[in-house]
Amino acid sequence: MKRLNDIIRIAMYECRSILRSLPILLVMGGGIFLYGILYNYMYSPNVLREVPVVVVDESQTPLSRHYIRLLDGTPQVHVQGVIVDMPQARERMKNGKIAGIVFLPEDFETKVGRGEESMVISYNNTMAFLSYAAIKEATSGAMLALDSSVRPSQAVFLNADVVQPVMNTPTISVQGIALYNETGGYATYLIPSVLMVIIFQTMMMVISMRCGKEYEQQMYPLFRVTNQESSWNLATNIVIGKSVVYVGFYALFSVFLLGLLPLLFDLPHLASGMQVVQLLTPYLFGTAFFGLACSPFFKDSDAPLLLIAFFSVGLLFLSGISWPLELMPWPWRLLHCLIPAPVGVLAFVKANSMGADLADISREMILLWGQCIVYFSLACIVYKKSSNQTIFKQAK
Repeated sequence: MKRLNDIIRIAMYECRSILRSLPILLVMGGGIFLYGILYNYMYSPNVLREVPVVVVDESQTPLSRHYIRLLDGTPQVHVQGVIVDMPQARERMKNGKIAGIVFLPEDFETKVGRGEESMVISYNNTMAFLSYAAIKEATSGAMLALDSSVRPSQAVFLNADVVQPVMNTPTISVQGIALYNETGGYATYLIPSVLMVIIFQTMMMVISMRCGKEYEQQMYPLFRVTNQESSWNLATNIVIGKSVVYVGFYALFSVFLLGLLPLLFDLPHLASGMQVVQLLTPYLFGTAFFGLACSPFFKDSDAPLLLIAFFSVGLLFLSGISWPLELMPWPWRLLHCLIPAPVGVLAFVKANSMGADLADISREMILLWGQCIVYFSLACIVYKKSSNQTIFKQAK
């Protein structure tokens, strides 16, 4: 009973410290609510159609006009006009009337007619990432279609002994269907992963700020070690008390991030509520234990924020959603298994976007629970070592 009371007192002290710290509240509020909503708004159209562009056609040839017709026929863009003045096109994009410019050089048809490589240059407005992606996809698709239409006439540039085999080679029809993302939307692919990374990053920021503040003040809100209580028990109480607070806060935040936002922005939400709870339990505790185990490196309350913020892309890469995990070198696969975020992201995408059940993500669940055990032990060792080196003050 005494041990439970000690854990509750530590948890209450930690909770009060968080609620009284404006920087920590800003990190949690900004990271969870502002960051989560901002990411969804940036990719809220998910799939863009008929993005307005103009074509600067300096070639003014039948081939360039054929390319423009192919470009306008793509579902991604709509050609608002063809002009020959690049400054005028830039002014229109600056005024927000168009989202991109496609430039065809003067020697466009001449180079193609000679069997040489010609370029098509696109200028895109990166204020909207999806517009950028749509214009790039449209210009590339139109160029491939143009290439297929003019390639037979390029046989005159081949040697006579290779013309016949080339002409007799049947064409290959390739059709691609995006599994679990039929629309090809960027938000449905990326945002569920980002939401899990936000949980990991912001919790790590909060833990680093709290540990850094304790180190700066040389004061730990722990109980005095007495003959009746071992330093191991004290360290265990501290780790449990702190972790319960972090997990409690982020359990509430997860309702907003993983429950409300997918409904508001029409993101995939195939996993049941019970599946999400079963997955988040080891994920949140593993992240809390991981942060406390890393507390000796948090000797400043501000510096870790700058470092942790740059881990987003790396964590997404290690998760295996952007590059197959099986194709990674073994050191990267090992790092994937050591950090809670990549494992949790992969498990969440499988369950929430692909409809996997718990049996299908058993590997990830085992890894997450294993991380909980390992990092809980390491965190207890860290705080036991601190208890042997620091005079603990009575918590207020």
